Amino acid sequence: MATKLWHVPVRLATGAIIVDQGLQKLGADEDTAKWLHGQAVQAFPRFADMDPKDFVQLLSASEIALGAALLGIGFVPSGLAGLGLSAFAGSLTRLYLTAPGTRREGTVAPSHQGVGLAKDSWMLAIGVALVLDSVFGSGRRRRKKTS
Repeated sequence: MATKLWHVPVRLATGAIIVDQGLQKLGADEDTAKWLHGQAVQAFPRFADMDPKDFVQLLSASEIALGAALLGIGFVPSGLAGLGLSAFAGSLTRLYLTAPGTRREGTVAPSHQGVGLAKDSWMLAIGVALVLDSVFGSGRRRRKKTS
């Protein structure tokens, strides 16, 4: 499936931000690694036994790979890039929904501390839109009606 024009800005914007965040984590110090690991464990307890530095290196590599896939317009199909973005942003949205203090009491609306994580829901929407467009978009061949 050919990349549609509307895919370009959303892929470039999200891809650039995600690559940048991954690159920033490459040299994370011990305190940063512990903080990121602690945040992740709240939503994903299975990471509790993982070394914080190893976790951050895995997170960094994953972000760089995902960002590169999003930036790889013409090489990585939008549906596949959208699937990766949906999984990643879905994880961040789960963190937002489960971490204490990120939402106003009794609502899904963000608290002051949760605004940064709540914004990740936009990436989830972009990823889902790319996937849905690849599955149901107007560029797909339609069966001819037979009478």
